Amino acid sequence: MTKNKMSDTLIIKNVNKTFEVNRTKVEVLHHVDIEIRSGEFICIVGHSGCGKSTLLKIIAGLLECDSGSVILAGKARRGPDVDVGMIFQDHRLFPWLTIKENVALGLDNIPKDRRNRILSEYLALVNLTGFETAYPHQLSGGMAQRASMARSLVNNPKVLLLDEPFGALDALIRVQMQHEILRIWEKEKTTMILVTHDIDEALYLADRVVVMSSRPGAILDIFQVSLPRPRDRASASFLNLKAAIYAYFTPAGHPAESETARP
Repeated sequence: MTKNKMSDTLIIKNVNKTFEVNRTKVEVLHHVDIEIRSGEFICIVGHSGCGKSTLLKIIAGLLECDSGSVILAGKARRGPDVDVGMIFQDHRLFPWLTIKENVALGLDNIPKDRRNRILSEYLALVNLTGFETAYPHQLSGGMAQRASMARSLVNNPKVLLLDEPFGALDALIRVQMQHEILRIWEKEKTTMILVTHDIDEALYLADRVVVMSSRPGAILDIFQVSLPRPRDRASASFLNLKAAIYAYFTPAGHPAESETARP
């Protein structure tokens, strides 16, 4: 399943986006610049409405930026394709299809034997072997999200975008899903970009945590997370990083807003 993706760098260069709301222009993204290395796990944190999801949709090709560019593996992004997969907060599985049929979407042009082999591999990857013939309503929320991951990964995308995929899950299932996504990421080496409001989650998962300002969304800081995995959420190093990120969202003692990222 895993392939060499060393050249699949993602470059987001000076991306700007404005929407018109009630005949008033609202700037959502302002000069967003970041280079994401192939196989890196990035988490983006920020207030609701700061443009995090909009940025993901621009990377996915679902929205166009007003100016700037998104370049993947040396090519400018021009609309959605199999190079970038996206997982939303709700699983978005088709209720009339079985789990195997949902995951198989997009594999129609592959010979049946190979398609079945790929499906078996990816259902095993997300621990859904034995649930091939189940329907989405027969699965728990966490299982349905794992099926959604398999559907996105089955085409072997260069980048996987995750828009608060665990937001609707209860706390215990959410922790389990964090372990699952790390296990899948370590096996597949797919570049992952996850949007979350949960700073603890971001620090547990990410190689780097990107902090975005309130509207218009701009990058305030980028924290390198060099802690060894699996990470101890109670360690002094973890808690110090968590406090440094929380400071951006605390009125008292807020750091000066700057577009200069940490090294």
